[in-house]
Amino acid sequence: MGLKIYHTADNELIEGCKKHDRHAQRFLYDHFAPKMHALCCRYIKDKMEAEDVLVTSFTKILDRIGQFKNEGSFEGWIKRIVVNESLSYLRRNKSMYLEMDIEAADREPDYERLDSQLEADDLLKLIAELPAGYKIVFNMYAIDGYSHKEIADQLGISENTSKSQLSRARVALQKALLESERGAKQEKSHEQQSGQAI
Repeated sequence: MGLKIYHTADNELIEGCKKHDRHAQRFLYDHFAPKMHALCCRYIKDKMEAEDVLVTSFTKILDRIGQFKNEGSFEGWIKRIVVNESLSYLRRNKSMYLEMDIEAADREPDYERLDSQLEADDLLKLIAELPAGYKIVFNMYAIDGYSHKEIADQLGISENTSKSQLSRARVALQKALLESERGAKQEKSHEQQSGQAI
């Protein structure tokens, strides 16, 4: 029997996975795993733990593939399962603490002063350094597109807490961006001075 080649035609792939076709399952994993692994890493710092969550997520995706109703995007459906599994992991491991008492920043940093050359990777590193509660809400709202109501339901917090966490995450990110920018400028200036001294 010839090997069936799967393209990104979701319906054919979904049907193959429903029939437990190993080639379809492998294609599904190979096609979506890199992007979903990056998603796991945004929530879970430890790379090995993120990989464990990814594997568990795909096991659930393959078990529940019959529940996908062809409403909305298939990738969006996969993404929700991965986010839910990441949040479950954080809850189980008690590493999710929503910081409530950190004082608000004295002033909103000035975006105009950021002539930022930062790459997406640099920004993701800054997001990863946010306190856990800020990072989770920022990821869910700003990157993964959840509403404050959905975040509140998922995390067992109020919508106002979700909004407050997002606001504080943004202020913390802006400060980190300014510091990163300042550091890069100082380094460049130092390199120029060293070059002139030679």
